[in-house]
Amino acid sequence: MATSHVKRAFKYRFYPTDAQAAELSRTFGCVRKVYNMALAARTEAWARQERVNYNQTSAMLTAWKKTEELAYLGDVSSVPLQQTLRHLQVAFTNFFGKRAKYPRFKSKRKSRKSAEYTTSAFRFCDGALTLAKMAEPLAIVWSRPLPEGAKPSTVTVSQDSAGRWFVSMLCEDPSVKPLPAANTAVGIDVGLDHLVTLSTGEKIANPRHERRDRARLAKAQRVLAKKAKGDGANRAKARRKVARIHARITDRRRDHLHKLTSKLVRENQTLVIEDLTVRNMVKNRSLARAISDAAWSEFRSMLEYKAAWYGREVIAVDRFFPSSKLCSTCGTLQEKMPLNVRTWTCDCGTTHDRDVNAAKTLLGAGLALRVCGAGIRPQRSTPGGQSATKQKASRREP
Repeated sequence: MATSHVKRAFKYRFYPTDAQAAELSRTFGCVRKVYNMALAARTEAWARQERVNYNQTSAMLTAWKKTEELAYLGDVSSVPLQQTLRHLQVAFTNFFGKRAKYPRFKSKRKSRKSAEYTTSAFRFCDGALTLAKMAEPLAIVWSRPLPEGAKPSTVTVSQDSAGRWFVSMLCEDPSVKPLPAANTAVGIDVGLDHLVTLSTGEKIANPRHERRDRARLAKAQRVLAKKAKGDGANRAKARRKVARIHARITDRRRDHLHKLTSKLVRENQTLVIEDLTVRNMVKNRSLARAISDAAWSEFRSMLEYKAAWYGREVIAVDRFFPSSKLCSTCGTLQEKMPLNVRTWTCDCGTTHDRDVNAAKTLLGAGLALRVCGAGIRPQRSTPGGQSATKQKASRREP
């Protein structure tokens, strides 16, 4: 249940000075170095059937700073370095709890560049944010206001592959409160032709953001492929151009999903979806690109955490439930329902739109599951959690 103590991350773009960019780049490098060294130490201990915890890696960090080879680790703020050790501890906790795979080493080129600062390493006053080791505040573009009187508990600075700089501030948001209870429920069937089809009969078009920029992206990728391998300036410039196109696709997709999920949560008390596993689906080469562009996993993540914030309920029906083959009027199960059949007529005389019927049967099954409590998949406890989610196109149909 959402309360006034819900914490939200407010993300903004900022434009660092040359000195700030250099300081943050050094910090990113040190964070990656400490993470990888601690992971290597823990991996070696694991091979000896020993376990190393956060406190031990923190002591290692102190010792590393005293060596001539790693003395540069003391030139940046110590807080992001301690935080990356805490992140590694969480990664191992999830691994031992069988919630995630074994932690992987961070790559200079492929891994996300970020550094997390706690309250002792930044100053936030009158809308000005100043990080440790910096003389002046960051030039932040305040695209939306922080909650009144908000005091960030952590600040995360990052740089994406397109070269853009972002700062994310974690604050309590008192505006997040349960919405007035409603007596509405909706079944949601996700797809490729239409992003979602609702049990009300409404269909939301799939914007296909990646397809809109596919030609431009392909051209930029061809230019990049022709550049000489290495760290040359021309190759870096071509790589950033590809990254900017990917970033624009991602931004448009996320914006559309935020608007759609907010609308669904606002208007419905109960939302029933299908429990699909996208990670298995994208192994289908003919559908992988379209499935990734539809972003069903991200859609479900947003739906779940917003429902938790606003006092709504999300019910996930088992992925093997034959929603497309079951008549929502009489309950008759059809023997076959090939994917190319978009409309069909049941023996009871009802003509169905395939997707609308699937949404209706999902709604019925979800409401039944809520009553009996059997077969409902638990919601993930955190936004964007690691558990598997959807599996649309691999629905088991003859």
